[in-house]
Amino acid sequence: MSDIMNCPRCNALFMKNKIREVCENCFKEEETMYDTVYRFLKKRENRAATMETVINTTGVEEELLYKWVKKGRIQTKLFPNLGYPCDKCGKIITSGKLCQECSDGLKKDLKQFEANNEWKEKLNTQRTYYTMRDK
Repeated sequence: MSDIMNCPRCNALFMKNKIREVCENCFKEEETMYDTVYRFLKKRENRAATMETVINTTGVEEELLYKWVKKGRIQTKLFPNLGYPCDKCGKIITSGKLCQECSDGLKKDLKQFEANNEWKEKLNTQRTYYTMRDK
């Protein structure tokens, strides 16, 4: 379903849908920039270009380049030095939402949480009753 919203780039009203997250004018502008970046990367000598090189040479915004890599429009298999930031720490990655270190840390924290809950459950289910004897 489409929603009416303001374009995040130019603040114009537009109908947001699954394909477009910006207004028609900004979409056309982004497509023009994408063509520029793709033509640059298509050249054999530029396939190993870094994010910084692509940004400085083509003039494209860093966020747009991240968006295209994240969505798979620019494939990291073909251009190994391109990526986008990890959602947690900002390290450049090529797939998923988290880098390996953040993912491992999250798994470790989850295991610790589960172990703590298991221990608490064990304490709650084991009850010891003491009786007093007369002397």
